[in-house]
Amino acid sequence: MSIFQRFFGSSNDRKVKAFQARVLKINALEPKIQGLSDAELRAKTDEFKARLAKGETLDQIMDEAFAVVREAAKRVLGQRHYDVQLVGGMILHEGGIAEMRTGEGKTLVATAPTYLNALAGKGVHVITVNDYLAQRDSEWMGQVYRFLGLSTGVIVHGLSQGQRQAAYNSDITYGTNNEFGFDYLRDNLVYDKGEMVQRGHNFAIVDEVDSILIDEARTPLIISGPTEDRSEFYKTIDLLIKELIQDPTTYDHDEKQRQVILTEEGSEKIEQILEAAGHLAEDSAGLYDPANVSVVHHVNQALRANVLYTRDKDYIVRAGEVILIDEFTGRMMHGRRLSEGLHQAIEAKEGAVIQPENQTLASVTIQNYFRLYSKLSGMTGTAATEAQEFLDIYRMDVAEIPTNRPIQRIDDDDEVYRTNAEKNQAIIKQIEECYLRGQPILVGTVSIEKSEQLSDLLKAHRFEKDGKSQTGIPHNVLNARYHEQEALIVADAGMPGAVTIATNMAGRGTDIQLGGNVDMRLAKWRDEQRALGVEPTPEQAFAEREKIEAEIKDLKEQALAAGGLFVLGTERHESRRIDNQLRGRTGRQGDPGHSKFFLSCEDDLLRIFAGDRLDAIMRTFGVQEGEAITHKWLNSAIATAQKRVEQRNYEIRKNLLKYDDVVNDQRKAVFEQRQEFLDAQDLSEAILEFRRDTISDLVERHLPPKAYAEQWDVQGLTAQVREYLGLDLPIADWAAEEGIANEEIEERIQKAADVRAAEREQLLSPERMRQVEKSFLLNVVDTQWREHLMHLDHLRNVIGLRGYGQRDPLNEFKTEAFSLFEKLLVDLRQTVTRWLMNVEIQFEEPPQQHAPEMFEVHLDPLTGENEAASFIPDNISAEQRQALPVTALPDGWEETGRNQPCPCGSGKKFKHCHGALV
Repeated sequence: MSIFQRFFGSSNDRKVKAFQARVLKINALEPKIQGLSDAELRAKTDEFKARLAKGETLDQIMDEAFAVVREAAKRVLGQRHYDVQLVGGMILHEGGIAEMRTGEGKTLVATAPTYLNALAGKGVHVITVNDYLAQRDSEWMGQVYRFLGLSTGVIVHGLSQGQRQAAYNSDITYGTNNEFGFDYLRDNLVYDKGEMVQRGHNFAIVDEVDSILIDEARTPLIISGPTEDRSEFYKTIDLLIKELIQDPTTYDHDEKQRQVILTEEGSEKIEQILEAAGHLAEDSAGLYDPANVSVVHHVNQALRANVLYTRDKDYIVRAGEVILIDEFTGRMMHGRRLSEGLHQAIEAKEGAVIQPENQTLASVTIQNYFRLYSKLSGMTGTAATEAQEFLDIYRMDVAEIPTNRPIQRIDDDDEVYRTNAEKNQAIIKQIEECYLRGQPILVGTVSIEKSEQLSDLLKAHRFEKDGKSQTGIPHNVLNARYHEQEALIVADAGMPGAVTIATNMAGRGTDIQLGGNVDMRLAKWRDEQRALGVEPTPEQAFAEREKIEAEIKDLKEQALAAGGLFVLGTERHESRRIDNQLRGRTGRQGDPGHSKFFLSCEDDLLRIFAGDRLDAIMRTFGVQEGEAITHKWLNSAIATAQKRVEQRNYEIRKNLLKYDDVVNDQRKAVFEQRQEFLDAQDLSEAILEFRRDTISDLVERHLPPKAYAEQWDVQGLTAQVREYLGLDLPIADWAAEEGIANEEIEERIQKAADVRAAEREQLLSPERMRQVEKSFLLNVVDTQWREHLMHLDHLRNVIGLRGYGQRDPLNEFKTEAFSLFEKLLVDLRQTVTRWLMNVEIQFEEPPQQHAPEMFEVHLDPLTGENEAASFIPDNISAEQRQALPVTALPDGWEETGRNQPCPCGSGKKFKHCHGALV
């Protein structure tokens, strides 16, 4: 600490201190607010809204609003905001990030700024990391909001369109980042404004902001749809490649780089085979002619599928479906498919059912979705290490909020062993010691696979307890999949002698309280009573609560006497932030606690950065098997390695974002223009402008302004006018007139086109023509945008090659993307004009509409699994759950016809209700 900081405090200290004066004002209001009745307290909401309507700002009413929320929480939840929690709320209101330790009550902190900003009537979104937390927090904190007269909604997977609209129209809406992002994309694909569900992006509070805005942001949100079926062509090419690779001289296989290409001999052979079979385009100059680019792509993908991908190693085939295997964990990755036809090539290779390729309909990165909000804030226990990234990308400052009570946690130096086996033995020994003395221990692992390995070791471990030999230490394993059940287990992880193994994300959002969690225990008791057919009375619930509180008090004393919660890390993560998340699980609210990391030279981080060197040092100093080395310098060296990895990952994310920013500017322009088209009742002026611009483009292309009349391409213009406008005009005669200029010819074409457009409108009626124009325009915008996204994807894949020519790939990408966007706008004008001037329009009774099949994709950055695939939420009520898996349906329901009424009595067709996922 510098002398300046010692006297004046750090910048963070000064930032937090500046809010203390506001806290004193809020505290001064407390006696007055306490004297209000429930009805008078609720009436404050209407008073605040009236003051805002008269011109007061949110900042001007903040002190009083925060005091009202504090009093409401005290009456409804029995929880009063600490002063530091009010400081956290002010930081959230200002659009910053509040870093608060685990157990400091972040969920309660959010209530004050959420209430304050909801008063403006523009909606507040509270983002959580999973559906369970969204549902839990909306019900839990919703009590406070409803008490004060505000409405709350929750967005979870499986809701109908009407339910989503109702949730978004609430004052406060809870949900996950995936649900909000996918709804934004779907809103930009609808053809009727009434089908949109979101109502703008005013203010968002992101819980676990580091996880969502950094970890989850590594992969984009994508909505895709199937393309044309080319399964037979995949099978044909696969058979040809299988025959070709019988001769190893036809291809080069680089195992280290995991690449395979055809040799010159192989290219010649496959070209001859394809030409003989008639698969090459007519009049093409061979396989590598531009006309055969699609065939080359299929050949390359079939070659990769047959040479690079091995069954039961890279993928398995189960029930006719090709399922990828994660190379790191060995787990099946349901819902994930390889892109650009490679997955289809593997399906053809294995004779499996070939699923159609998916085309991106709309996509957005997490970063660019959240930058849509007028004001964005967040809270987490670990953000300081990523403060620069939050500032650079989201313009959010991080403020570390002091704890309500001093921290008593002891952080031991890391223990480093030579091998994994030695490290695991030391971990088992530490777990045994904690278990025998009744100290709760949380063991953090980096993957599900490591959790299961450690679990197997614990089951087989022999030890002595009370003079008796026993096998297997009782423990729970959490893997961040079943969030509600895991929250219940995590709530008991503070029981004396409890052993809990968990990956980093498992059970997040639930505090580990020493002795157990009163509310969780009471909820479990209620469920047990209801299962027996008994509805507990308030008196019985009160008596049971007192009994549970007394039990937990005794258990907490035992856990404290044993040393509090012990957190054991089995490996260092490449990010210090993840390690800090694990450490922060212990020592909540001033409780004692302990944390220690056990490492080995075979761990990924050490192996990559210093494994061989460290192993050599340990051998030199004669470190025996089972012995560890510990030193503060070693901790510093590991932290330095983590910083290097963090910096590298940040640069990668930042670079990717630079490319996406180019696309995002275009996305915003297209989506805003599409929204204007959707809102408009009359698009005739836009259609007229499109037609005139198209005619100007045609005339300028065929009759250049400074060219002589003899150089004009009159025949070409005549043909184009016939194609785009459906007009046979004597343009050749006009061009032969003495002294005529191209501007006059353009004017004559414009007049003729206007007359034809008016005639077509009279045939239909103006009202119907407006409907047709709107429908055509939205359809063409969507089609052109899809093709544009595909072109940009292809451009992104190859633009890096420009670096070999000493050109900056990013600048090249910007230039090329801009040219493609200009082409998109020209194509849009011309396509709409050609359709409206030529298509024969007939109005019939429309057939029953079926929404196009769409797939939501957001890949987990760690496992590669599609988080949005076949997801069935836990604890969703019947009216919120629109679709259930067939195994969850009552007997016989799965045999219901898709167009028959649903047996549940909802009045909907079965396919739109419980049959949606069957």
